[in-house]
Amino acid sequence: MLAAGSKDPIAGRLALLKRESREAGVLRAVAKLAEWKGPKTGVGRARGVAVQKAFGTYVAQIAEVSRGQNGLPKVERVWCAVDCGFVLNPDNVKSQMEGGIGFGLGAILFDEITMAAGHVTQSNFNDYRTLRIGEMPRVEAVIVPSKEKPTGVGEPGVPCIGPAVANAWRVLTGRAVRRLPFSRSLST
Repeated sequence: MLAAGSKDPIAGRLALLKRESREAGVLRAVAKLAEWKGPKTGVGRARGVAVQKAFGTYVAQIAEVSRGQNGLPKVERVWCAVDCGFVLNPDNVKSQMEGGIGFGLGAILFDEITMAAGHVTQSNFNDYRTLRIGEMPRVEAVIVPSKEKPTGVGEPGVPCIGPAVANAWRVLTGRAVRRLPFSRSLST
């Protein structure tokens, strides 16, 4: 809706949120971290943004995407802001965000279980595609200071990456992704 209204993805979201909300706080933090100047970053790259709350934790991510040699999105960089309340171990929080982003990328780009004759066709990692180490983008994470009670950081890094990549892909190619994994939906 923001794109249809020619609104900036971050400014448009912020206009819909209460200024003091934690969602707005992580959006502002990730925009600052990524030095946001809009979704178009130059030739062959675009950025997408997403924000969410999961397990009491607020996360915003910006993904910078190009077109990979295989025609799929190549995620070049990801910026992440997290508000998980009072932080006891900042390194752990950042590591959990990075791991969640990697797990989420594998899921949205490749992860799929298929069936043939009533049986799963994948048997192990030799025929089940997931994200490879060389495909992991550079991730930069920032923790938004908070005096709220500590919340979860295991899963909250996962949900934003799909929408952020899909939003960047739409800006880059003009094509919306409506089914996952990307590998199947972009090959049809």
